[in-house]
Amino acid sequence: MTLIKSISGIRGTIGGPVGDGLNPLDIVRFTAAYATQIKENKQTISNKIVVGRDARISGEMVNQLVIGTLLGMGFDVVNIGLASTPTTELAVTIEKAAGGIILTASHNPKQWNALKLLNEKGEFLNALEGENVLKIAAEESFLFSPVDELGKLSENFTYTEKHIKSVLELDLVDVEAIRNADFSVAIDCVNSVGGIAIPALLEALGVKKIEKLFCEPNGLFPHNPEPLPEHLTEISALMKQGRADVGFVVDPDVDRLAIICEDGSIFGEEYTLVAIADYVLQHTPGNTVSNLSSTRALRDITNNRGGNYTAAAVGEVNVVKAMKDTKAIIGGEGNGGVIYPASHYGRDALVGIALFLTYLAKSKITVSALRKTYPEYYISKNKIQLTPSIDVDGILKVIKDSYKQFEVNDIDGVKIDFPTGWVHLRKSNTEPIIRIYSEAGTPEQAESFAKAIIEEIKRIANI
Repeated sequence: MTLIKSISGIRGTIGGPVGDGLNPLDIVRFTAAYATQIKENKQTISNKIVVGRDARISGEMVNQLVIGTLLGMGFDVVNIGLASTPTTELAVTIEKAAGGIILTASHNPKQWNALKLLNEKGEFLNALEGENVLKIAAEESFLFSPVDELGKLSENFTYTEKHIKSVLELDLVDVEAIRNADFSVAIDCVNSVGGIAIPALLEALGVKKIEKLFCEPNGLFPHNPEPLPEHLTEISALMKQGRADVGFVVDPDVDRLAIICEDGSIFGEEYTLVAIADYVLQHTPGNTVSNLSSTRALRDITNNRGGNYTAAAVGEVNVVKAMKDTKAIIGGEGNGGVIYPASHYGRDALVGIALFLTYLAKSKITVSALRKTYPEYYISKNKIQLTPSIDVDGILKVIKDSYKQFEVNDIDGVKIDFPTGWVHLRKSNTEPIIRIYSEAGTPEQAESFAKAIIEEIKRIANI
């Protein structure tokens, strides 16, 4: 069994002894710690906490524990039920709440669940706040409320509708253009909350022909829920039969979006943000942000459109901070995470789908033809297992010094930008691993970059 505590929340596999798996005692402890953090640092007069969840089998059990604990800590709880991560984020701002908790393990398999923690802006806690939650949980330094000060529970199951309405109201979403294009759209919602939200969104956008795969929100994931090419064989096969103009795949909490071309080929998660950003930049010139491990293609199209690109440390909270600092008009991560501030500062597949369909309708070309308009890059993802005694920071410093003749970014590990590609090295926060991501114009060159760095790490570490 696995329990991982980090500044971004707590996640683990269901069951097992205390401290070794996501069990009721740990759920209560961590929820109480979060409530204490909010209470001690509250930025609003509100006493509300919004709670939403994906469709995991363990969701109702975790939901009851989290809500009961928050009530016991004296907070009023708005239970929005089955809802995507971006829906819950929006609900926090609409309710003017003090925070929110999303019960989802995102792309992890069905045995996992997690608590994602939000502030009063509907954004993830920053590193300092997350560290304080961990400290409070470890010390169990929380105080439950007396009987006359217990919180009150209310339910509001209309937030998916509110979310969809807000998407349709975005200036760059053209419902009439989408309706007139008469698209046939295939979707794979991995039997989670996307099965509720995505069909409803498409219908609201005027799409009449929807091919649904795995849209029953029962938590029984039919395949690995991470929307990577090797997991998307069913929808790819459907597309190859010529049954749809475009395919969309979301993860269980609907903050990642993968696109399938009309011929069944994979558009590429890295290029979800690239294409949508290109459309946005054509109409509202400005700056963009993605994390250090995302494709160089976003930088290319941003420069071509007259904007400035910034690379942020890995993690949504870091991308959002960089976006605010640079007044970016769009940003996100190369895993299919689109962050569009005109809506809100969170990865949102609903926003991504609406913007992409608008772009496709106005372009009047196929999805595969659109994909060919972007620079062709390939990413290689590798890792090296190290012993706990090895000084990972020392290795990264040696690598940085060895490549100082190139552009080097050390805000999150070490990223080396070569003229024809890049390599990004990061140490894991939970295990003695160095992750090595590399990108180039061909798969062979990307692998060559990675191989050279891996050999150098092994030489430095004597392994």
